[in-house]
Amino acid sequence: MTLWCRTVQKVAHNSRTPFSQTTSYYHTIQAIPRECTGSRVSARDRSQGRIPAVVFAQDLLDKNTDRRSPSRKQILSTERKQIHSILKSVELPFFCSTTFPLQIRAGSGSSVLLDSGKVLPIKVHRDEETGRILNLVFVWADDGTGLKVDVPVVFKGVESCPGLKKGGYLKSIRTSLKYLCPAEHISPKIEVDVSNLDIGDRVFMSDIEVHPSWKLLSKNEKMPLCKISATKLENAEPAVM
Repeated sequence: MTLWCRTVQKVAHNSRTPFSQTTSYYHTIQAIPRECTGSRVSARDRSQGRIPAVVFAQDLLDKNTDRRSPSRKQILSTERKQIHSILKSVELPFFCSTTFPLQIRAGSGSSVLLDSGKVLPIKVHRDEETGRILNLVFVWADDGTGLKVDVPVVFKGVESCPGLKKGGYLKSIRTSLKYLCPAEHISPKIEVDVSNLDIGDRVFMSDIEVHPSWKLLSKNEKMPLCKISATKLENAEPAVM
């Protein structure tokens, strides 16, 4: 029991990330307004190398209308080449847990800036057959705004994990955790150190140390994130590093 307590403490300690550097500005997303909406307009935008998009305040999704604030809803289109470049740099699933600056200009190549701010992608709609991006959904991520974010979980220390060296397998039970985070403290990922885990050991949600402003949106903090199993299970997953 003493060994397990020490293991959990080390996992929780090493999972902390430098939150002063968590908001990464890979690109400034350039967008222009769309005056009209509809499938034909969207199809025309895609044929011109653009991706239809929308940005609004996240609480616009709240079922309780009393909690909604002015949405600043903007119907936009973005440059396909730029979005593809960003996705190559950030990769899914980290794209939807990374904030980006957004500039809305009067037209393609225009120097007239209509609006700007920081945004968080929350949805990438793709064609099921081709994988082509059809639409993007963003929410405003102004500093001080609390946002619900699915933060991906990644594992480190796999090479030195005692349980894996003995022939055990890392079973990933949760690939992400949902938190309520201030926009300025959103982190692209949560790192879980498994370098001291032996066969039978588990890491629970409550073991993970995150920024004190984060609030875990889970009813069961005792649920494990991962475990080291003695035998390989059909749904065992390779570690994400």
